[in-house]
Amino acid sequence: MKMGGRLLEIGAEVFPSPALELYRDLVATGRAAGHQPLAFAVVARSLGVPLQDALAAYLFANVTSLTQNAVRAIPLGQNAGQRVLRTAHDDVAAAIDAVAHLTPDDLGAVSPGLEISQMRHERQRARMFMS
Repeated sequence: MKMGGRLLEIGAEVFPSPALELYRDLVATGRAAGHQPLAFAVVARSLGVPLQDALAAYLFANVTSLTQNAVRAIPLGQNAGQRVLRTAHDDVAAAIDAVAHLTPDDLGAVSPGLEISQMRHERQRARMFMS
């Protein structure tokens, strides 16, 4: 939600729109949580970005972020990181196709282990970098 809040601040400054202001108001008053994927979706939609392009940008940004983390933490190495990103293109395209077949019942399907690890990471005394 911290990342979502920051994205809303940046989005409102760089790409102001009525939809973005409405969502920011909902978050500010506690009527919406302000999760980063939703903030990204509101910004993309208000800019008229086609759904497929918005999904591709969002998913590839996540793959890039995870790869950057691996380059720092494993260490994976810059060249290996670039190879990972290149091979991820097909997986991102497949994920976009899979999203087209999801239903509202699929909303909220997450990896509990990943979520727990992310929550623990946020509360650590020391971190190598901010995520």
